[in-house]
Amino acid sequence: MKTFAIKYIMSDVAKCPTCGSYSKIKVKEGETTYQAVQDEEAFKKIQQLKKAMDKFKMKADQLEKELDLLKSKHS
Repeated sequence: MKTFAIKYIMSDVAKCPTCGSYSKIKVKEGETTYQAVQDEEAFKKIQQLKKAMDKFKMKADQLEKELDLLKSKHS
C-alpha cells in the first residue's frame, strides 16, 4: 500500500522536555532524540502538512477499499 508509507515520511513534533522548544522527535533503539525546530512558523507548517497528509491517507484508504469492492463484484 503506497499511501501508508507517506505518514512515516513526516517527522513527529513535540516539546523538548529539557529546553521546552518545539522539536522533531525520533525514536531509535528505544532512545528518543530531539532536534529543535528553529522557527515557530515552520512548526505550524509541519502540523498543517501532517493534517493534510492524514486526510489524504484516509481518503486514499477509502478509495482503495471501494476499488477492491468493485473489483470483487466485477469478478
